[in-house]
Amino acid sequence: MIKFLEQIRSVEKDIPTSRKIINTILILFLGLSLGTFSKYLDYKQADLPGLLMNIDEALDLTNFLGELSIWSLLALCISIYSKSPARASFNVFVFFLAMVTSYYLYSNYVAGFFPKTYAMIWFALTIISPAFAYISWYAKGKGRWSFIIASLILGVLFIMTFAFGQWYIDLVSVLDLSVFIIGLIVLRRDSLKDTISMVLISIGLAIMINNFFPFVR
Repeated sequence: MIKFLEQIRSVEKDIPTSRKIINTILILFLGLSLGTFSKYLDYKQADLPGLLMNIDEALDLTNFLGELSIWSLLALCISIYSKSPARASFNVFVFFLAMVTSYYLYSNYVAGFFPKTYAMIWFALTIISPAFAYISWYAKGKGRWSFIIASLILGVLFIMTFAFGQWYIDLVSVLDLSVFIIGLIVLRRDSLKDTISMVLISIGLAIMINNFFPFVR
């Protein structure tokens, strides 16, 4: 199994332990900061500072940060650019744990309420995130399996970006479109032809997923 996975993507160069610790601490603080900021926007939406309120009104930033798409993209980037699948799993887990914990600590102790059902959903996602991060790391490898993984991830991002059915397709928001575009850039293949093929296959996979397993945004 290890040899099979190394054929998809192998660890090219390890980094010193001190650097690993620094990277993980930065990821920890990123999660803490974004979780706190996200809940701050939600709690203070009607009383935001002028510029931030204008940005929120123009882009619907509060609702965007309440969706899964941006967090999926951030987890994907952390995973892809980690030095190994094990590091990808650990880093993504740290990010989600920090983000979700800070969000709900703010909600409980500052906003004064604790939505238990939503919190349990997000903590469940946090628990399973290392497995998805481990697999996602191989999306930037070589060969058929890497291509399939990348196409599947992009298909999920497509579902998050567009609302579509048998006879219609609609863009959810400009920010969600930026998530899809950044995801495409991160997952792009070595040739334009392969990248286009990945996009087309991802759309087909998105339609299949949406038909058989309706995606909950």
